[in-house]
Amino acid sequence: MGEDEVTLGVEEEYLLLEQETGLPAPCAQRVHDDARIESGLGHEEVDRELLQAQMEIATPVCGSLDEVRDHLTRLREAVTGAADRAGCHLAAVGGLPTPAWRDVPVTRERRYQKMHAEARRLVDEQLICGMHIHVAVPSRSVGASALGRVRPWLPVLLALGGNSPFWQGQDTGFSSWRTVVFGRWPVSGSPPFVADAADYDERVEALTATGVIPDRKQLYWLARLSERYPTLEVRAPDVQLDVEDAVTIAGLARALVSTAIREAQHAERALDPPASVMHAAEWHAARHGLSGTLVDPRHGTQADAADVVRALLDHTSAALKESGDAEQVAAGVRRFLDKGTGADRQRAAEREGGMAAVLALISEDRPA
Repeated sequence: MGEDEVTLGVEEEYLLLEQETGLPAPCAQRVHDDARIESGLGHEEVDRELLQAQMEIATPVCGSLDEVRDHLTRLREAVTGAADRAGCHLAAVGGLPTPAWRDVPVTRERRYQKMHAEARRLVDEQLICGMHIHVAVPSRSVGASALGRVRPWLPVLLALGGNSPFWQGQDTGFSSWRTVVFGRWPVSGSPPFVADAADYDERVEALTATGVIPDRKQLYWLARLSERYPTLEVRAPDVQLDVEDAVTIAGLARALVSTAIREAQHAERALDPPASVMHAAEWHAARHGLSGTLVDPRHGTQADAADVVRALLDHTSAALKESGDAEQVAAGVRRFLDKGTGADRQRAAEREGGMAAVLALISEDRPA
């Protein structure tokens, strides 16, 4: 790993589903314990989530996309095996697609129990799963400056990462319904544009001072500074159907942050769309994915989705070349444009075999 190499790590959330019905299976504790005992996963590598039908994995710090691929494959296989032994399926999907679900118990942690008491319905329906990419930043201040420069391109990552078209057994018409569900929380969507760490912290302190959110963990922006690691955390995409798509998005996210760091260090002029424009761009990306147009952040107008994705590749090209990821990420982007997003593939499965085919698709053990 070179001295100037920008490291990254990836977290993925999954649903646990009953094998026969596709309903949520509240067996997270058993899957968690089995994955640690039988597969030897570390404490930092596998964890429970808000609801007892959700799991989360986290890779170690990685220097290359090959490392990301290897760790995601290893972790998915380990947790899939643990789920099988618990009599349920691990599903890599952004939102629960089945037509009905029972109430799922909240994980027995004080913070989660308090969230349920404060926003019962929202927590009960939080059967959604995302992908979070942590990209190392040299300092908190540089990370804050980079955050604003990443911000205009987040809807493009959201569009690439759409993998939640179904909800309560119905086609929502959206590529990422998870984005809509998450948007009901007090602090969500695009982060603010900030100049530095002091500006970021001032805005966050103003939010927490309202008492509406209890702590910084409820900053559910599409990207934020991590409070735990020296990273900028990109949270826009749904969890991906397979590892290859996850690796492509991770590579793009790292290149986007690296480009933003370079621009911030050279004091280059930053794009700063109004919050209302960002909200519209995010909504449009969640609605259409790659199937039509996206809002081009350079101009603030709609353009062909494929052209906007290629613009992101061009914007990050120097960083992709520097990390050695250019060919791999470009090939992954072509795969998205040719085969569609996870949402497109779910819809294709539903047309061929109904909801049973969707459940088979999202629950397959697909390391690549």
